[in-house]
Amino acid sequence: MPRGDKSAYTDKQIRKAEHIEDSYEKRGVPADEAERRAWATVNKDDGGGKKSGSGRGAHTGHPAAHKGGAEGGDASASRTAAERSASAKKAAATRKRNAEHPAHG
Repeated sequence: MPRGDKSAYTDKQIRKAEHIEDSYEKRGVPADEAERRAWATVNKDDGGGKKSGSGRGAHTGHPAAHKGGAEGGDASASRTAAERSASAKKAAATRKRNAEHPAHG
């Protein structure tokens, strides 16, 4: 099987790669780079194309799909307790204000 041949991938993996590729292109990534990143993500999630043999259907945990949440915590962790508290108080005040004066209705 030559490099770049996608015949070993399942229909679901191909759809997944197309969806990821579309998402990258919407964000301005060139088409060839978007395709490369999409297949790299599918490979990371599923361990490449499906091959025959025992134990090949094992769960992979989908690491790429969980990456964003882990990175998102860094922003909050770098702020002081006082900054986080001030932000929480501001959010609570906004929620209270919005509850008293609904935007729609």
